[in-house]
Amino acid sequence: MTWTLVVLGGVCVLLLGAEGRSRGRGTVTFRRSQQDESQERERARPRRDTSGSSGISSPSHGPPFTPCRLPLTPAQHEVLDDNTHETGFNGDDGSYVILTWVGDGTGVILVLSTISAPLKSFLEGGSSRLYRSTDYGKSFHDISHRINHTFIREEFGVSVGPGSSVILTADTAVVDHPGGIIFTSTDAGATFQFTQLPFHLAQPITYHFLNPDYLVAVSIDGGLWLSLDFGAKWTKVYDGVYSFSWGAGINLFFSCSRVDTVETDERGDLVLKRTKDLGKTFTTIHEDIYSFGYIGAFLFFSVMEDPRSPRVMYFSSDQGETFSRALLPSASTEQFYSILDGDEDMLFMHVDNPGDTFFGTMYTSDDRGILFSKSLERHLFDGQRKSDFTNITSLRGVYLTNKLDVDGRIRSVISFNRGGSWRQLNKPENVDCGDQVKSCNLHIHGEHSRINKVVPMVALSEPTAIGLVIAHGAVGDSLSSSQHPDVFVSSNGGYNWRGTLRGPHHYSILNSGGLIVAVEARREGQVKTIKFSTDEGQCWKSYNFTEQPFFFAGLSSEPGTKAMNVSVWGFRPEEDGQPMWVAVTIDFQSLITRECHDQDYKEWLAHSIEEDSERNGCVLGVKETYRRLKKQSVCRNGRGFVVSKKQSPCLCTREDYLCDYGYYRHVNTSECVRQPSASNKTLEACLNGEEDELLTAGYRRVPSDRCEGGFSPLLAVQTVSPCGVKPNPSPPANSTSSVTYFDTPRERLVLTLVCAGAGLIVLVAVISAVLAARRVVYRDRAPVYRFSNLRIQDDDNCITVDHESGTSSNGTACQQESDDDLIE
Repeated sequence: MTWTLVVLGGVCVLLLGAEGRSRGRGTVTFRRSQQDESQERERARPRRDTSGSSGISSPSHGPPFTPCRLPLTPAQHEVLDDNTHETGFNGDDGSYVILTWVGDGTGVILVLSTISAPLKSFLEGGSSRLYRSTDYGKSFHDISHRINHTFIREEFGVSVGPGSSVILTADTAVVDHPGGIIFTSTDAGATFQFTQLPFHLAQPITYHFLNPDYLVAVSIDGGLWLSLDFGAKWTKVYDGVYSFSWGAGINLFFSCSRVDTVETDERGDLVLKRTKDLGKTFTTIHEDIYSFGYIGAFLFFSVMEDPRSPRVMYFSSDQGETFSRALLPSASTEQFYSILDGDEDMLFMHVDNPGDTFFGTMYTSDDRGILFSKSLERHLFDGQRKSDFTNITSLRGVYLTNKLDVDGRIRSVISFNRGGSWRQLNKPENVDCGDQVKSCNLHIHGEHSRINKVVPMVALSEPTAIGLVIAHGAVGDSLSSSQHPDVFVSSNGGYNWRGTLRGPHHYSILNSGGLIVAVEARREGQVKTIKFSTDEGQCWKSYNFTEQPFFFAGLSSEPGTKAMNVSVWGFRPEEDGQPMWVAVTIDFQSLITRECHDQDYKEWLAHSIEEDSERNGCVLGVKETYRRLKKQSVCRNGRGFVVSKKQSPCLCTREDYLCDYGYYRHVNTSECVRQPSASNKTLEACLNGEEDELLTAGYRRVPSDRCEGGFSPLLAVQTVSPCGVKPNPSPPANSTSSVTYFDTPRERLVLTLVCAGAGLIVLVAVISAVLAARRVVYRDRAPVYRFSNLRIQDDDNCITVDHESGTSSNGTACQQESDDDLIE
């Protein structure tokens, strides 16, 4: 996952998959704002504590808990002192620092220091500075001369692709130059090649997710350009392009105008095209496109056939060869869709409610992206179209989000079966609400709170740190901006929680979960202390990493959690009053020296909450037993650590099924029941000259569920035949029948007239039946919405894409659609 850190008014905020989507995995941005600098100059003036939500002073503390703190021994302090490295970037006037990790396990970091108004500053003599570290941030060297001290565009930053490839984009005036300038490197920034582009970039260059030589870009005049040799040569392949995205293999999708230029008001009149041979030939997939994207195995796009008509969603699981309208509510021009998450098995989709309600309905798809079932109502989506939806990557099937209840309060819910059911979070084991609180649950702050500066970070989990979740939250009836957020930790994927740190913090996971580090978030004031835990947040030790405190900007560690060192970034004023960027790197490998052995691990059954139940640990049809580090073991997992697990199938129950489209789960039972308006279990629709008949008992298997035996409802059965024609049963092989012959012309004429009349009657009856069936389809399906017909397609030829970061499964960059109705 790509993280982008920005400091605004002294608060470090974490944007998931924002700027970093175009810069590659492991890119963070630190910003020093004017407000920060004014605070530096007035740092001696006493100020009121304004931490918490904007406009609310002196927030109250939540229910008390006592964090476990352990002292750092003098020997441990000395070891850390000897392995803490501080770098001051003297004379650097950049207001932004963009830090990027290059390669996997190389230890190479590139740091670009620049400012937000490059052209003006360039005329005044300013310039970017480029630094490089080859020892995981312990030391940095100025390599600005390797790019001729060229001013690099801050909004394009440092683009890192597969392997050790790097691209820097110069800030070039359009009027005086025929094209832009890029610097490319294939050796992690050790050397750079200068390239004059034949066009000016409208957005960052996008790598192919596997082959770094394949690059795609859009020019400011809407041209789509391709390079097959890592930027040395470029070819324009299309004009009037609005947006693009790589698909599976070398499939490239893009939306374009019907003419050669694209205007903003032409959305809804765009054409979606595909090239399978890198720009040699093109295929039109659909017209009247409003926007599109690609995630997991799915190409999706919204269509607006008329400017006044609602938009409808289409999905394809075979790279656009075939596609179907999704069984989802249509969206008006005031509403939007948002793909919350997706992989090769399913999608999570948010559909906005009409009006400025700040909530909508969450749906989950089948493995074809066509059939959608309601997963969660009143799902929170704030006025900035941001959702608190979070995939807990440390345990399969776990998702966390917030809903806006009818009383106007925000409450957290969690799902352990990929959206099949949701429940409130348990109260932390070391926190009590008191008798005055009617409902005592943990509620997690998400993106909504981060935007409103209530917390500096959202929930954090990593696939290599099994079961571990760290998040800001509040205990009580609901989330409240008038209550100080605290840090809570779960070791079993969100089932149980524990209060671990008082007040907001910045945190990071190292050593594959064997080490957690945290720095207290202070909107005003300077920092000098880092806290660390080797037992999944049960207890903490504190270390003063500098004798000269500085204003905090953010934490940075190598992506993947296998690192043992972390860098604390910030700035402090120099003697002339100008701020100086500072980076302090702490190497915990010197403190945790012992390698882990077999006795340091234990067998852990995931989703284990009922000790004596035969189904204990059964989620999504399997039991998963992980080899996991013991909390009391203080050792290094190492860079070669690989998550190890054993799986065994479970018997199927109703929990392994979602309610099929047109059904809902009864509040008092676990059964899926038909919507009241339904009259039968047969739905028919005439599609592309064929009649599809879908028979269902109201259940469908949760995507990726692998249960066996047990509960087995009548699953969907589909029969296909030409519209108006039913297959005739063949007579038994040994049956006999009498046959009547019509020999005379009169008899043949009578027969002809009778057959024609009967045929006409049958035709009328068939047409009436089809129309009635269509009415049944629409009437039976939540009548407040318009629904589309259905055509089932096979799921093949797909890749996995990480939606949060816009990366493929191997962690490299893939461009995602930026339209609000599809991507949050």
